[in-house]
Amino acid sequence: MSDVTVLAQQLREGQVAQRQRAAEQLAQSGEDASVAAVELVQAAGDEEQVREWAVAALEQLGPPPTAAIRQLCGLTAHENELVGYWAVTLLGRLGPAAVTAVSALTDTLQHSPHQAVRQRAAWALGQVGDGSAPVIAALTRAAGAEDPRLARLATQALAQLQ
Repeated sequence: MSDVTVLAQQLREGQVAQRQRAAEQLAQSGEDASVAAVELVQAAGDEEQVREWAVAALEQLGPPPTAAIRQLCGLTAHENELVGYWAVTLLGRLGPAAVTAVSALTDTLQHSPHQAVRQRAAWALGQVGDGSAPVIAALTRAAGAEDPRLARLATQALAQLQ
């Protein structure tokens, strides 16, 4: 079992201090921590001392393994805003490799109660590059949103898809 796998397990199952140390070590691992992408996204909703290190790791992570797509899709609608935000962000970082996540991203764009998550979903859909009718329709609606950032990101995503 690799060190990153052990750290991911500690992040899932350890006490707060152990989860904090695991998240800190993963943050120092850079892109090598990508194997722990799902655990790091979940830790973004943890206690503050764990969350801060998990977010630091996620900021440096790069794209997650494609094997994590299904689990990340399940986290896009999480009640915790940071968990949903980071799940959507990692799916967007995968680009076209995350085409199986389009339905979850479109649903998140349309229904998330968290504005930042909706904004990130618009960005992610542009990165994934699926120009199907449901995606275009959802982005077109979002481009007319009252939130100027959401409208701008949706407009940019539409331009990327054309």
